[in-house]
Amino acid sequence: MTSRIGIIKTGTTHPRLRSIFGDFESWFQDSVGHGHFTTYDVAGGAKPPSLHECDGYIITGSPAMVTEQLPWSESLKPWIQQIVAEGRPLLAVCYGHQLLADALGGEAGWHPKGREIGTVTIKLTASGKEDPLLGGLPETFLAQVTHAQSALVLPPDATLLASNRYEPHQAFRVGERAWGVQFHPEFTADIMRGYIFEAYEKLLAANMPVRKLLAGVQHADANQHLIQRFVDLCE
Repeated sequence: MTSRIGIIKTGTTHPRLRSIFGDFESWFQDSVGHGHFTTYDVAGGAKPPSLHECDGYIITGSPAMVTEQLPWSESLKPWIQQIVAEGRPLLAVCYGHQLLADALGGEAGWHPKGREIGTVTIKLTASGKEDPLLGGLPETFLAQVTHAQSALVLPPDATLLASNRYEPHQAFRVGERAWGVQFHPEFTADIMRGYIFEAYEKLLAANMPVRKLLAGVQHADANQHLIQRFVDLCE
């Protein structure tokens, strides 16, 4: 059986990166060996699908900020609430992670330490080690990240799955089958380098070590089968 996965697209990547690597939906599809994908470009005006239209859903990252409360973003909140209430499989990434928290009674906002970007080390919690999605990762794993906002407060009934010294809420689960991950399991090392290049002026202005960030980019454990594992859990 091939899982039907709906990609809830919440924006588009930088034009130069898109011309080289494709857009967000391509990166998720390229990460798996099987699965049937349909993209719903909600940031571009598409309506969210009906709850049972697909076997599971992925919410992408976005250049937008949750705190902007854009109409398309706000309209996703009741849809997310319904998805979680019905126990439909959901993987919410970066912007999606923050929106998932915000929609369920948590809080999204600017990270007090500024931007986190590059290949970073993340550690699973005790619950994360037992989690059906993240439990396949090493206890301490590498992941690609780029974000200036975060899920500052998790929903009241959330289970924390992973964190690091910079970001205490790198991953969480609500219920049995709704996950939020702040990191990007769909990013390759080349895409990560591209994001650092695109942001280099802002990074230099913030006194961040761009050359060191670029040198530190490497293949990440989180790219190894995590999206495929989610697709398999949707079967």
